[in-house]
Amino acid sequence: MSIEAIAPASLGWRRFFGRRLMLAVGAGLLLFFVLLAIGAPIIAPYDPIMQNAEVRLQAPSLLHPFGTDNFGRDTLSRVIWGARLDLQMALIGVIFPFVIGTTVGTIAGFFGGIVDALFMRLVDIILAFPFLVLMLSIIAILGPGLGSFYIAMALVGWVSYARLIRAQMLVLKGSDYAVAAVSLGFSRPRIMFRHLLPNAIAGSIVFSMSDATLVLLSGAAVSYLGLGVQPPIAEWGVMVAEGQSFITTAWWITLFPGLSIVCLAFGFSMLGDALGELLGVHE
Repeated sequence: MSIEAIAPASLGWRRFFGRRLMLAVGAGLLLFFVLLAIGAPIIAPYDPIMQNAEVRLQAPSLLHPFGTDNFGRDTLSRVIWGARLDLQMALIGVIFPFVIGTTVGTIAGFFGGIVDALFMRLVDIILAFPFLVLMLSIIAILGPGLGSFYIAMALVGWVSYARLIRAQMLVLKGSDYAVAAVSLGFSRPRIMFRHLLPNAIAGSIVFSMSDATLVLLSGAAVSYLGLGVQPPIAEWGVMVAEGQSFITTAWWITLFPGLSIVCLAFGFSMLGDALGELLGVHE
């Protein structure tokens, strides 16, 4: 067999195992944090908000593997319980923009004309503002809290999904099966949501994994700034903010929640890349 014939086959095997490795790493990390969040009441050795002045700022030890913070709270327990909130923020913060953007993009791309023009001008207006600035402005108006964060993400984050779906719908509505569906007298909602959308949504599903990373980091940043989750609730961004004053003397307070954010974001990113390869979105 010639070298020219071997090379494409070798590349194909490397890409196949690369996809499986990315999928395994991404799914494994997400599964780990999901199990951590579900089992927090059992796994966490201490109450995450219980204060104990006698053990404040203790370095990692057998009793406190991740050390304690300035209030004597166990950092490991707070990291474990924080997984619940950060996963919740990443998932809910993606679901609402995904649903809104998919619906808007489907309608705009299918109908075109004045409907498409109106929706796309709204998209242009939202994109004219920096994402983080607009999100923080909405939260500042609504007041600090998780509810305000979810509303801000829904109002700002849907535009990317709308643009992705719209682009796909503009292509697919002229396909043979779409024309056949029209000639058979199917209703517009049926054509949009049963025949076109399932074939247009793959790119948005892949993007949602990367978007979950952005939402996770945004949620942690908002909590760090004091506009998201409020103390003493255990959340990784809050923990990083609380530990910044002790970074030189009690580095563990910020290190472990910071690493948790990085690992969870890496899991979402790897899973998104793997799905993109498997679905051919990145081809």
